[in-house]
Parts: sequence; C-alpha cells; structure tokens
Amino acid sequence: MGVQMVSIGFGNIVSAQRIVAMVSPESAPIRRIISEARDRGMLIDATYGRRTRAVIITDSGHVILSAVSPETVVSRLEEDTTKSK
Repeated sequence: MGVQMVSIGFGNIVSAQRIVAMVSPESAPIRRIISEARDRGMLIDATYGRRTRAVIITDSGHVILSAVSPETVVSRLEEDTTKSK
C-alpha cells in the first residue's frame, strides 16, 4: 500500500492519509485555530498570497492554508482514487 498524495494547489501536495479535516476559513473557531497554529509554529501557508479557501488540519496538528476550495481538493482526491483502481 503506497502513500496517496493530493494536490492542494500551486504545486503543493499533502498526504491524504494525514488529513483529519478540511474546512472553510470563514468561522471564528477556525480563525482561532489558525491563529493558535501560527503561535505554535504549526501553520503552513500554501496560498502564495492568494485568498485562503480551505483550511486543512492534519493528524500531526499542522494547519495548512490552501487557496483551493475544499470541494476541489476532494474532487482531486476522488479522481486519483478512481484512477488507481
């Protein structure tokens, strides 16, 4: 069994097995999670200066900001899954 990777935009990829949640950055609790991750040094900004559309939370506690919407990331993941079958 290999490691499945998913593109989160601009040439950045994340291990699909490590993703715990993928959420929109709009709510106050998610903004608080982003702020706390920044303070702990666990924030990874993969937006390249663009608007954050998805916040990815990993099992290691890292918080990843992506400029690609959660729906797009999920569709890429599903596309890769169907190709591998």
